Amino acid sequence: MSKKREKWARFGMFSKGFVYAIIGALTALAAFNLGGSRSGNNSVLEFLADQPFGKVLLAAMAVGLFGYTFYRLYQSFYGDEEAWSEGKGFVKRSAYIISAIFYALLGVAAIRVIWKGSLGSGGESIVQILMSKSYGPYLLGVVALGLLGKGVFQFYKAISGKFRENVQESGLKSTEKKLLIRAGYVGFIARGIISSLLAYLLFKVCLGSRNNVDGKTAAFDFLQNNFGAAIMGIVALGLLAYGVFMFLHAKHATLKM
Repeated sequence: MSKKREKWARFGMFSKGFVYAIIGALTALAAFNLGGSRSGNNSVLEFLADQPFGKVLLAAMAVGLFGYTFYRLYQSFYGDEEAWSEGKGFVKRSAYIISAIFYALLGVAAIRVIWKGSLGSGGESIVQILMSKSYGPYLLGVVALGLLGKGVFQFYKAISGKFRENVQESGLKSTEKKLLIRAGYVGFIARGIISSLLAYLLFKVCLGSRNNVDGKTAAFDFLQNNFGAAIMGIVALGLLAYGVFMFLHAKHATLKM
C-alpha cells in the first residue's frame, strides 16, 4: 500500500478519536455543570459547524472519516485476518464492513452539514420508522444483539489487553506507553458500557417501549436518569480517554496492509 493511502488511514483513525473526544468532553462538561451538552455523533458535527472555520473543520473531518472507511474496507477484503470461510474470520470481516458503513454515513452527514448548515431535526427517527413496519421489531432485535456482542467484545478487549495489539510499543516513550494502556483500558470499558446500554434500550423498544433511542445520547440520558450525573460524567470521560487512545493508535499502529 502506498504511503499516501497509509497516511489517509492514519488520519482516519485520528478523526475517529476526535469524534469520541468531543462527545466525551461535551457530555462530561454537561455532567459536571460546566457547560456542554449530552452528545452523540450528530452533536459533534453541529458543534464543529458552530466554531470559527466550522466548514473547514467539517471538511477535514469528512476526509478523515472516509479515510477510516477505506481502512476498514481494506481490512475486510485484503487484511491478513482469518478467511471469510472461517467462522471467526467471517465475524471479524463483517464487523469491519459494518464499521465502514457507519463511518461513511457519518462522513456523508458532515458533508450535509457543510452544504445545508444543519442535519435537520424534523421527521421520525430510524427507530420509529422501523417500528412502524411489521418486520421492524425483528430487525431492531438483530441490531440490539449486534450491539450487545460489540459491548461484550469491548469489555473483553479492555480486560485482556488486546487493544494493545498492532501497536508498535517499542516506539513509544515511557509516558506515552502508560497513557496508551490507561486510556485504552478506560476507553474500551466506556465503549462497552455505551454499546451494552444501547442494546438494552433497543431491546426495550422491541418489546413495546415508546422511548426514542437516538444513539449515544440515549445511553447518556439513561445513565443520568438512573445513576446520576456523576456516573454519566465518568463514562463520558471514558469516551474522551478512548479518543486519546485513538490519537496514539493513529500514530503508532502497525497497519496490516
